[in-house]
Amino acid sequence: MEGSIAMIALIFLGAAIIMVPIVKRLGLSSVIGYILGGIIIGPFVLKLTGRSADNVMHATEFGVIMMLFLVGLELDPKKLWAIRKRILGLGLSQLLLSILFLFAIFYFAGWRVNKAFVIAMCFALSSTAIVLQTLKEKNLFRTASGEASFSILLFQDIAVIPILALLPIISPLDTDNSHEKILLQYLPDWLQPFSLIVGITALILLGRYIFVPFLRFVSKSGMNELLTASSLFLVIGVSELMISVGLSPALGAFIAGVMLANSEFRHELESQIDPFKGLLLAVFFVSVGSTINFSIIKNDPIFIFSTAFAVLFVKALILFGIAKYYKMNNNQSFFIAFALSQVGEFAFVLVNFSTSLYLIDKQTSAEMLAIVAITMCITPFLLMFKERFLDDKFNKEDKGALPLEPITQRKIIIVGFGYFGSTVGRLLRANGIRATVLDSDPDRIALLRSNGFNVYYGDATKNSLLRAAGIEEASLLILCLDDPEKNKLIVEWVHENFPKVKIFVRAKNRLDAYDFINNGVDNIYRETLGTAVDLAVDVLKATGMRSYAARRMGKRFMLLDKASTKKLAKQKVNDIVSFGLRESLEREAELLAYDSISFDENYWSEDDEEDHKTIDKTNDV
Repeated sequence: MEGSIAMIALIFLGAAIIMVPIVKRLGLSSVIGYILGGIIIGPFVLKLTGRSADNVMHATEFGVIMMLFLVGLELDPKKLWAIRKRILGLGLSQLLLSILFLFAIFYFAGWRVNKAFVIAMCFALSSTAIVLQTLKEKNLFRTASGEASFSILLFQDIAVIPILALLPIISPLDTDNSHEKILLQYLPDWLQPFSLIVGITALILLGRYIFVPFLRFVSKSGMNELLTASSLFLVIGVSELMISVGLSPALGAFIAGVMLANSEFRHELESQIDPFKGLLLAVFFVSVGSTINFSIIKNDPIFIFSTAFAVLFVKALILFGIAKYYKMNNNQSFFIAFALSQVGEFAFVLVNFSTSLYLIDKQTSAEMLAIVAITMCITPFLLMFKERFLDDKFNKEDKGALPLEPITQRKIIIVGFGYFGSTVGRLLRANGIRATVLDSDPDRIALLRSNGFNVYYGDATKNSLLRAAGIEEASLLILCLDDPEKNKLIVEWVHENFPKVKIFVRAKNRLDAYDFINNGVDNIYRETLGTAVDLAVDVLKATGMRSYAARRMGKRFMLLDKASTKKLAKQKVNDIVSFGLRESLEREAELLAYDSISFDENYWSEDDEEDHKTIDKTNDV
């Protein structure tokens, strides 16, 4: 079936939308649903994709590039430098051992030397898309097994560069011109040997002196769609820059992400790009399923499946051995072995490139691509097997949830860093407590970051930004925005999706406080109450009252005000509220007339007792 771009997109998205909920209900990975959807709409079942599947897959490989950009945003240069030995050790040993063993198997199977070597290099790589998607779904990024998996994948992405450079050299034909056209498009001859250095240096300079000022300039417009366009512009531009100097666009996107990891736009970029990344990856997995050539498999199923399982077994054995060498437990080692044993998406590029260089024939190329797709399809089932059978066997061990760094304090997010929020943040910082701060004023953010505050740009009423800032791991959320309606929107969304997060919120007056109380927020701070009470206390001192007595009266008044606000919040009708307010004021006047630290016990609710005791202890001190 042939159709317009819109029809092709409709078919691929429809397959994803229908199949993924079905497989998720069965307890399977979403990747399985995507691939099964691709198989169903492919040329060997419903024949809905026509000749477009390959083109769609190449287009949606951009989702992998976006994923690596987002991973880079999570790693600042210091963290990347800290794991450099693991990247080199795990990555290099996995790649060399996989190439060596696979080459030996293919050579002894009767393949010629250059063919066996080329396919061994292609099959030594793993799928960045599948592994990173798995790490995200299972929340394993910040674990020992997640770090090891990422280290291996990052080294493999770097290794694509020398592999692409090596293929024309071992080709039987004179391919200098094609090599130059495919690998190094714009660099002069004398710079081509230094393409890696040129590309990385260019990204470092761009990240430091161009990217951040450019985003600051765009953010001042206040137009959200321009920030979305800028985010896509950066990722696409970096990818094209890397291609032009002969480097992997995925590697370039990752480095660009690392360069922006310490910028104030980190969370905003993540929230803008993540939907595009998820959409493109979904269609990519669907296109993988749609490109499986069942005719090739039908012609020689024994060869196809035996080779696929041999590759999976050899790579899993090597990965398990490397993980054990680095002193990982069995659960971590099995996860790495099963998660990275498949052949990756770069094999589609490398196999096709090798075919154009006459290193392998077209028949072998079709068979190898079928094997690549089969190994990618099998990986989710291997991980499911591990979870259901192996995890129970090793349930006394740590299941890979070792944090990469010790957790010294709870995750705190402050929303709004104006006059009110900055006071909160400064006091926390003075006591050694770090918080993630979100604000939407570019000039204020630049000033605060120059003074060492951990502030990021973005509109916190967007759910995606709060997720990017880490609301899922947060313990405390402090809302200091001067717009009560925005605070209410955030409160409602967080209560619905993350009920365990403790919320502290700024309120302008009693009416705002009533709304927050009725939305389940206990920690409410009216911005004028404390200042007004402080003024009244100073007036009491000026009238001749002792300082201690004046301060105690002020604290007791605030406590009574808090209790009365909780009670009044439950009353909806205006006249009842008015009556309740008058009654409350009379009670406050009566109680404040007594020079005693005891309170009317009948007035306090169970929730107020702890506050009562706390204030009394403070007064005693």
